[in-house]
Amino acid sequence: MPVATRVIACLDVDNGRVVKGVNFENLRDAGDPVELAKLYDDQGVDELTFLDVTASSSDRSTTYDVVRRTAEQVFIPLTVGGGVRTAADVDRLLRAGADKVGVNTAAIARPELISEISDRFGAQVLVLSADVRRRRGDDGQRTDDFVMTTHGGRTAVDLDAVEWCARAAELGAGEILLNSMDADGTKDGFDLELIRRVRAAVTVPVIASGGAGRAEHFPEAVAAGADAVLAASVFHFRELTVAEVKDALRHAGVVVR
Repeated sequence: MPVATRVIACLDVDNGRVVKGVNFENLRDAGDPVELAKLYDDQGVDELTFLDVTASSSDRSTTYDVVRRTAEQVFIPLTVGGGVRTAADVDRLLRAGADKVGVNTAAIARPELISEISDRFGAQVLVLSADVRRRRGDDGQRTDDFVMTTHGGRTAVDLDAVEWCARAAELGAGEILLNSMDADGTKDGFDLELIRRVRAAVTVPVIASGGAGRAEHFPEAVAAGADAVLAASVFHFRELTVAEVKDALRHAGVVVR
């Protein structure tokens, strides 16, 4: 029996409100996180991902109150990321109602954090949130090399993204949330080459994120190797429903819940 592909709604939160922009810039308000979480739960989304997009760049903790209120309203897996720096932060988030916790900036700064969290709570709790950009050549054009970014995509890091995802999985990350910063918010489709490269490098589940604009983009990501597909703005601004995404996946022969 094939494992069902998960459809995930992402709530990018800044100061207690859901926001969405293009390439993580020009953020605009998209609503109340608790209300949107309830809406997507009612629509049949399989999981929710809650990312505090300015927690790391502002050097502050994730908003535990919003996490707690969201967890009280929904009964599907909730992944929370943004500003997670220690195993103690993970413990607080799990107690607030999170099921899984995403790490990026702090894990790149200190990779041992991944094994510390995994050893204490289990790999199934830990999601590597990989914000990836294509490296720019001397001419300013995007190349076929992928590098990591930190602080909500604001800081480029000279770290090969595919190699980093593989290392993180070896250290104990249970899945990879693979976000293309170049595609984010563009609605031009997922970066399929990025998905293929990371899929070939890891055995843990890969979540495709960044670029969803039309229903047909989701089966393309699964064909490239994604185990789950994530979207934000197309759901927030009512351009697609969860049911429409699942119908497109079914039509393409993909097993969904």
